[in-house]
Amino acid sequence: MICALPTEVITLLEIADLVAGYGPVEILHGLSLSVEAGEIVALLGANGAGKTTLLRAVSGLLPARRGAIRLAGRPLAGLAPEAVARLGIAHVPEGRRIFPGLTVRENLLVGATPRGGLGERALAAEVERILALFPELQDAAGRLGWTLSGGQQQMLAIARALIASPRLLLLDEPSLGLAPRILARLAETLGAAAAGGVGILLVEQNVAVALALARRCYLLDRGRVVAEGDAASFGKDARVARAYLGLDLGSVDETKPGNAL
Repeated sequence: MICALPTEVITLLEIADLVAGYGPVEILHGLSLSVEAGEIVALLGANGAGKTTLLRAVSGLLPARRGAIRLAGRPLAGLAPEAVARLGIAHVPEGRRIFPGLTVRENLLVGATPRGGLGERALAAEVERILALFPELQDAAGRLGWTLSGGQQQMLAIARALIASPRLLLLDEPSLGLAPRILARLAETLGAAAAGGVGILLVEQNVAVALALARRCYLLDRGRVVAEGDAASFGKDARVARAYLGLDLGSVDETKPGNAL
């Protein structure tokens, strides 16, 4: 699903010559990319390519060693993760990271913290609005996080990010553990968020899902961008499909329910 972009193209996230890593190990080697407001961009690549490291650098969890990260022109270098969140970046890491001892509703209230200033009635209304996007969560609003299924926990992690009303949403493997029908509903939710102007940077090992959701794609290999382009034609490049995505040219068929959302 490709969503309409705003008439005025706004570069929301701009990354230039980014270098980052852990200890003595450098993972990202001068990486550059951008995400426009209202655009879903997919990061593809094998395990170890640097995709999760890039998301951690954007959200402030990993300091950049060199290069620039800007949100709507504002530099993010040196900001703590909570400051980055207050600027409008929500990060859904792989592994869900919900609070198991809190209820679904309480997890959502925590997610709304970066917005600040919401009155009690407005906050309650926001919780109900987000729950309406995820009927399975609506029915489980009073249950503790640890009692939810894996798919429900994944939905809760995404719902908790959306309630923060982010300008930029970072998603790491959002399809993990989701049944096809729930995945289709998630695709609709993300599409609606993008249509409302939210930029989405998506890390997704399920290539078919990524290509169906995204407008553009970047392919990472060992910390560098080795290919980029329009998602509609990205998987048709024989070199990219076979060498990096593990696909035959005919394997991404948008007419098949498993490949298109």
